[in-house]
Amino acid sequence: MGSLSPFTITQSPVLPSPPPFFSDQLRSPPLPTNAFWQNYVLKNGDQPEYIHPYLVRSSNNSLSISYPSLLVTLSLISQLFLPDLTITATTAPQSASSPQHTITHFDETSVTLSIPGGLSFPLVRGSPYITCIASADAATGISISATNPILSFSSSGDSTSHTVELKNGQTWKLYTAPGVQFTANNATLFAPKFAGVLRLAVVPDKSYESVLDRYSAAYPVSGVATITKPFTIEYSWSKQGNGELLLLAHPLHRRLLANGTTILQEFRYQSVDGELVGVVGDAWTLGTGAIPISWHSKSGVANGSSPEIIAALQSDVAGLSTINTTSSYFYGKAIARAARLAMIAEELQVPGPIPTITQFLKNSITPWLNGNFQGNGFLYDSTWGGLTTKSGSVDSGADFGFGVYNDHHFHLGYFAYGCAVLTKLDPSWGKSFRPQIYALMDDYLSMNSSKTSTKLRNFDLWKLHSWAGGLTEFGDGRNQESSSEAIAAYYSGALVGKAFADQQLETVGSTLAAFEIQAAQTWWHVGDESMVYNTTFSSGNRVTGVLWSNKRESGLWFAPAERRECRLGIQLLPVLPVTETLFQDVKYVKQLVNWAMPALSRPGVEDGWKGFVYALQGVYDRGQALASIRSLKTHDDGNSLTNLLWWVYSR
Repeated sequence: MGSLSPFTITQSPVLPSPPPFFSDQLRSPPLPTNAFWQNYVLKNGDQPEYIHPYLVRSSNNSLSISYPSLLVTLSLISQLFLPDLTITATTAPQSASSPQHTITHFDETSVTLSIPGGLSFPLVRGSPYITCIASADAATGISISATNPILSFSSSGDSTSHTVELKNGQTWKLYTAPGVQFTANNATLFAPKFAGVLRLAVVPDKSYESVLDRYSAAYPVSGVATITKPFTIEYSWSKQGNGELLLLAHPLHRRLLANGTTILQEFRYQSVDGELVGVVGDAWTLGTGAIPISWHSKSGVANGSSPEIIAALQSDVAGLSTINTTSSYFYGKAIARAARLAMIAEELQVPGPIPTITQFLKNSITPWLNGNFQGNGFLYDSTWGGLTTKSGSVDSGADFGFGVYNDHHFHLGYFAYGCAVLTKLDPSWGKSFRPQIYALMDDYLSMNSSKTSTKLRNFDLWKLHSWAGGLTEFGDGRNQESSSEAIAAYYSGALVGKAFADQQLETVGSTLAAFEIQAAQTWWHVGDESMVYNTTFSSGNRVTGVLWSNKRESGLWFAPAERRECRLGIQLLPVLPVTETLFQDVKYVKQLVNWAMPALSRPGVEDGWKGFVYALQGVYDRGQALASIRSLKTHDDGNSLTNLLWWVYSR
């Protein structure tokens, strides 16, 4: 992808400077803006992050660990941060004037925090142990304080294994080099002049203790996640110490892990994401199986349906007019809506409307790419390293927070679809604007940190889905509302690769789309037989609202939980050929529609949201869905009658 941005460079006044939490060698842009550890570099850096299976908080020159309990209601599932153990170097300064911690390393699977006093924590996702490393020259004592009183403390004969029992019922194991002596009082353990490695692990079940003992000597310090072939992600961890590595897999990992992986089925930790299960080994391979990335539907439209779709197409094309918004999100949706009309015309082999649509797309997209759009446009932010908009660069709330790196993949995904279709229809236009189009791709689809963008700005290669929150501190970590818009963004990126005959881009886009689909089906789609969520939550929800690192909730950013048509719609839009793969489970689709349909009788429900419910009804009941769709007076601003008819007739 491009090494220099074709867009005008700006230093946005709404963005903070890269904070002192980054070590000197890491502070230069481009920097991550949606990392799983993002809270550690926002504001005071003292909000917890979920490093499975622990919530970890850095504050007051200490590191606090929580094995969180779950609060489950009909409307939410939340993990509660209550610090179980807090680790402090006794030589740490009492003043908080200096940074609480420094990030000395980060990658897709880990982040390393160093706190004052010479303690370093390689926090690796999925590790049942928290690892603390005290440098030999630090000459520090180490204090481990418990929120709940210590009922008992004991050490093995060689003082390498230590057991702590707390009044709240928790048992923790500590592992050290031989000869380390702790003194214990009511709520604190203390070891003087500690150097070397300390590992801590909660013991959820007494039978786990022998497993934790067996694998305690090998500890991960970093990891990488790579896409070496389509629809496959490979993890590899760097480790120190002796023996095999023990980590925990979330439910989607378990489903996608390659055959032959050593899984400890009876070694389980609780999590908001479902039970985490032990896996032995320092390399994993995950595969989804191929999904189709095509311009058109898989099977074509039903015989005899073309006249109705064509009539709607002619009407929708005749209605194309200058897009009357400067919002990057809504403008992108309007572009993609028009591009869908072109692809439907092509699929139906009706070439007549295509030149009109092509010209509309040129007139609409080109000003955003050449910098001549009045009222907004793309810029390049040199502070953190990534795209911004003219509006977003001066107003953090404009364009739904695009200027503070919120929702980049959503907005750019719509533009990507329009650019892909237009390049397919007019390759010479695509060639002329290839640098700008690839700058859009670089912002959220770069597999390597480039000169202009961080690696995969939104997609989390360990959770296997995207985050949207940007540079905003949240107590529950990162979040994403619309899984379907994320899927559309990667599908559209793959189409850009297809349009430019760029196999690498097509592979990355299609692979991320496939994994995001799997994640949506695992965590956003809530069937009546959900194996992930507690029945208290799953019984009343067929789809989540906003999914957070540390929470699931039924409400949306823009609507309360009772607006079920919105909850369904935001996990469906935009309706594309890839949508068929996302909603291929007809049994679940029926459950979802039956759950949402009663909400349509509420006064004031907008036709645009009704259309999405009817679209999914069309998966299994074409006749009723068509009758309902024909009664609609308006459609979502990214949808059309043509697109809805195409969707239902191609099921």
